[in-house]
Amino acid sequence: MDNTYNVDTVSGPSFSIRNRLGRAAWNVVFILLFRISPKPMHAWRSFLLRCFGAKVGNNVHVYPKVRIWAPWNLVLEDQCGIGNEAVLYSQDLIRIGRRAVISQGAHLCAGTHDYNQPGLPLITKPIIVGDFAWVATEAFVHPGVVIGDGCVVGARSVVTKDMPAWMVCAGHPCNPIKERQPVAAFEKALLK
Repeated sequence: MDNTYNVDTVSGPSFSIRNRLGRAAWNVVFILLFRISPKPMHAWRSFLLRCFGAKVGNNVHVYPKVRIWAPWNLVLEDQCGIGNEAVLYSQDLIRIGRRAVISQGAHLCAGTHDYNQPGLPLITKPIIVGDFAWVATEAFVHPGVVIGDGCVVGARSVVTKDMPAWMVCAGHPCNPIKERQPVAAFEKALLK
């Protein structure tokens, strides 16, 4: 799907008719097939997301009450998990890395508006969440942010800038607080 948009969003829609029709179709499928599916049916929800253009890896756990704006702008790597009531506002690409977790109520927002222009034109920027990262409950991630591999973003944090790999970060605005154990220890624990 294209992400073309109107530069005067006050007088018209931000996205093309093709994009809006795709989202309408997705909303029907979401309401009738995705949202009502039992929690353990992760493979079914992954299948539905793939039908709408999402790139979904193996053993991905997307729960039924996750709200997704445009599945075709999603990349979900192997074994990642997205908790109920998380919002993936995918006006641009959102990539969730391998074994990363997006907790309940977290909000990843890949679009905003240029408030310095009279027409408030839409600005979209991708969000990248690295491998083994964790975005905790009700955190908010701004457009264009990269959350490094293994980074932990604390509950209700507001992430306005890139967060470094293997750090615990929290706050409003979110800032690094302390180091986290690197991936080698995680992979070693998985082999036991």
